[in-house]
Amino acid sequence: MIVEDWGQYKHFSRGEFACKCGCGKTSMQAEFMNRLQSLRMIWGKPMIITSGYRCANHPSERVKQLPGTGTHSQGIAADIGVSGADAISLLRLALDANFTGIGVAQKGNGRFLHLDIREHPAIWSY
Repeated sequence: MIVEDWGQYKHFSRGEFACKCGCGKTSMQAEFMNRLQSLRMIWGKPMIITSGYRCANHPSERVKQLPGTGTHSQGIAADIGVSGADAISLLRLALDANFTGIGVAQKGNGRFLHLDIREHPAIWSY
């Protein structure tokens, strides 16, 4: 089910998850958003969403995989800007919260954790 009522997410807004290709579409799945909201409540710190929903025309979706097959384009993923000790803390909590896809980007500028709820568990680094 796609999120229609963004008011139920106290710590997030629709705009944070809107596709950045210019279309502004947001088709986030409620199951993912509910889990992310719960994680945010447990973590107790703001989460900076660096990438949320990606439509089929988003450059990352067109280059990396078949359009519409990535977890971002399915509305079940987000990249969270975080680094250092906070990244380690959030990673531990995300594992406990049963996020099944975790990507770790902790080199250079633009450090983040990718979190998703894919069917088959995976963890990787960028």
